[in-house]
Amino acid sequence: MPKIDRDGVKIHYEVHGSGPLLLLTHGYSSTSAMWQGQIEALSKHHKLLLWDMRGHGQSDYPEDPAAYSEALTVADMAALLDEAGAQSAIIGGLSLGGYMSLAFYRAHPERVSALLIIDTGPGFKKDDAREAWNRRARDTGDRFEREGLEVLKSASRERSTVSHRDASGLARAARGMLTQRDARVIESLPNIRVPSLVVVGADDAPFLAASDYMAAKIPGAKKVVIPAAGHAVNIDQPQAFLDAVLPFLDGLPRSVAPERLVRS
Repeated sequence: MPKIDRDGVKIHYEVHGSGPLLLLTHGYSSTSAMWQGQIEALSKHHKLLLWDMRGHGQSDYPEDPAAYSEALTVADMAALLDEAGAQSAIIGGLSLGGYMSLAFYRAHPERVSALLIIDTGPGFKKDDAREAWNRRARDTGDRFEREGLEVLKSASRERSTVSHRDASGLARAARGMLTQRDARVIESLPNIRVPSLVVVGADDAPFLAASDYMAAKIPGAKKVVIPAAGHAVNIDQPQAFLDAVLPFLDGLPRSVAPERLVRS
């Protein structure tokens, strides 16, 4: 399977179909396999690029805790666009993958033609709320260190059958990628200037208010609530998920289709 080398850290990715590039990022402790049920439909008119974040799935699990961060994840995403020969792409993801998509837009707005934000929170404006989140993230990392991959057996459906080599990368990713340092992402929402779709499961209680907030703050954003779906909306209700996403993708103006990089 193809991989890119990021300063010695190999990042697994796969490409399906052709057309405007659509980069999808999985949630924390999941892998690119979570999109398996959508590959056929999403790759009919798009070049679909799926990948495993560092510390996850078939990517490398570097031992250095400093190898896990929001900035490095965003840089990995930019490197994947470069590898695909795309100047810009439709950027989307679920949960942590959605947050990283927003972080990518903040860092590289010129490389984003549209945003697809699924069961995601945009971070926190208040320090105490962010610290409460970070405590839970650090506790998650500690639990993976103590109990290993057994932790996933009691997790949500998209994670209970996921395949990782071991839990070491997940523990370090929780501390370095799941934790948040500041309010820059949530404060950047009003500056987003591309078509944006916010999707959330009706039963995903922790992310309903966050989805309302993003839909209100991102100019022109559309929001779809999927009935009878939890945090893994594309797995809980795969057809309803596609019914929400495909019209959004099909309605994007051709002018937002990614341009090809001119390689020297």
